[in-house]
Amino acid sequence: MKDVKVFLSEKDIKEKVAELGKQISEDYRGSDKNLLVISILKGSVIFLSDLIRNIDVDLSIDFMVISSYGRSTTSKGNVKIIKDLDINISNYDLLIVEDILDSGYTLSKLLEILKVRKPKSLKICTLLDKPDRRVVNVDLDYCGFTVPDEFIVGYGLDYDEKYRNLPYIGILEP
Repeated sequence: MKDVKVFLSEKDIKEKVAELGKQISEDYRGSDKNLLVISILKGSVIFLSDLIRNIDVDLSIDFMVISSYGRSTTSKGNVKIIKDLDINISNYDLLIVEDILDSGYTLSKLLEILKVRKPKSLKICTLLDKPDRRVVNVDLDYCGFTVPDEFIVGYGLDYDEKYRNLPYIGILEP
């Protein structure tokens, strides 16, 4: 078993998620908007749940499962789509909700796939950004926190399917 050092408290996360929800609500308010929030499972599900409770405009949700880590602590750039969307996205303003932007491989691949399907608009919201690990440039529209080049767990993020249930975000220590 590895040790986890608290990096972002439950309170810090709650405040930031509320702030992001408020900004997203303002940006998507209007009768011409048709918001579809896409959660990238499994890591973003807790963030998504808290975030959409802080968004006060009509929205729909859908899910994708994309893997690039497996049982490793680093992305190898091999992106695998395990579950695709159930909804035709051509009439939607998409908001991709991701737990962490690390190398950029996963999100850049996802953006390629979704742009071909011609959504009305496409934005990205990530709780965590780890710019020191970036290999592929991805522009973020909403970002909660910038984190150091450490392996982060908790609040939905895992190591080998463990630690997702932590109410805070921590740094996994060997």
